[in-house]
Amino acid sequence: MKKIGIIHTTPATVASLNALVKEIIGDVEIVNFLDDSILGDMRTGHRVDFVRERWISYARTLCQLGVDAVLSACSTVGAFAEEADRTLGIPVYRIDEAMCRQAVEQAGTVSVFATLSSTLEPTVDLIRRMAKRLGREVEVNTVLVEGAYEALMDGQKDVHDDKIRKAVSQWAPKSDVVVLAQASMASAVDASGEAASKILTSPRLGIEKLKQDLGI
Repeated sequence: MKKIGIIHTTPATVASLNALVKEIIGDVEIVNFLDDSILGDMRTGHRVDFVRERWISYARTLCQLGVDAVLSACSTVGAFAEEADRTLGIPVYRIDEAMCRQAVEQAGTVSVFATLSSTLEPTVDLIRRMAKRLGREVEVNTVLVEGAYEALMDGQKDVHDDKIRKAVSQWAPKSDVVVLAQASMASAVDASGEAASKILTSPRLGIEKLKQDLGI
């Protein structure tokens, strides 16, 4: 049986990603690590080098536990996942990599939505690097959905989802593709009624890529 390690930075992604892994991959063992102090540190720029150090240590520990791959559930720390992928003996995945690639392949104008400002820059950076790699020209808009993350942390998921839906409905007509930068935002799409081909979320695409790469 394959074993997959997932590193979370918010409890909001634990249950949903575990369920999605089971749905897409099936019979697989999952090892979850959660450090919910990371986002706070990244938002304020507090000791980012220490955040990097401990995130990579989690990935290294998962490697020592015998996982076949590590999945980073947080787009904000994508650069750390890329570094770990280059240095560890197992693949380390950014959950948003497949989403950003698809966005570049199918769009000229990409609108990136996030509920945390600290997530916008890493996601936009990945999209621009992906566009350069693929030889594509893209225009990128960024949209910070104010108050949505705070609502989610307060247990008001309906408020969180509603804020995202309203922002998406405003920007979708002006966008070829809408990218929801955080895995925790994916639930808002299901209720939005927007065309699935236009709105991209990271969890399903990221896990499907992991399954394909591992040959499961």
